[in-house]
Amino acid sequence: MLFRQLFDQNTGTYTYLIADSKSKDAVIVDPVVEQVERDRKLIDELGLTLRYCLETHIHADHITGTAKLRELTGCHGVVPEKANAACANCFIRDGETLQIGDVYIQAIATPGHTDSHVAYLVNDTQLLTGDALFIRGCGRTDFQSGDAGTLYDSVTQRLFTLPDDTLVYPGHDYRGHTVSTIGEEKQWNPRFIGRTRDGFIEFMDNLNLPNPQKIMEAVPANERCGNVAVAV
Repeated sequence: MLFRQLFDQNTGTYTYLIADSKSKDAVIVDPVVEQVERDRKLIDELGLTLRYCLETHIHADHITGTAKLRELTGCHGVVPEKANAACANCFIRDGETLQIGDVYIQAIATPGHTDSHVAYLVNDTQLLTGDALFIRGCGRTDFQSGDAGTLYDSVTQRLFTLPDDTLVYPGHDYRGHTVSTIGEEKQWNPRFIGRTRDGFIEFMDNLNLPNPQKIMEAVPANERCGNVAVAV
């Protein structure tokens, strides 16, 4: 398996390129529109064929590169079930597995940051957590139908029940971390250590964070798979 972690400095977003080494079929997870040329160049250099663009959720802080990559490569856009994105080629359900060659990518429903968020477990070893779980943190829950109690349940009941050596690859990082493990986050993540569900809800409800700078343009564009043109 080929696995690459790519970074967008402006939004702190990680994009993941995953491919089967034999067939050269590939998927990209959470692409950023400003980085499409970088991503396409890497795909071409590695001799890959992009089959799918996967989204962990409808993003509020950046516009997805799915629309451009679909146009350039003919790949299919895949979003979580129940997401408000009629533009998607298909929707992925909790427990459903996407296969490319010998690579298996399983969707794990992890709502809370948004109401239609999923994490992706790759070959049972690498977990792409999106905005549900960060390294020593987690995504916010104060917009896009977010719910702190639901996020607590998603992380503690779905993600923290995976093997401790499962590698954690988040959707964002703002402090220079690239990878963690489930065992580390269970032991050291301050958002969850020693917090009851009610305590977590109280904590999240009092963060008082400013809205992402691009929320007004990003959300409607991402509901169109990254197409910034206004639908008529």
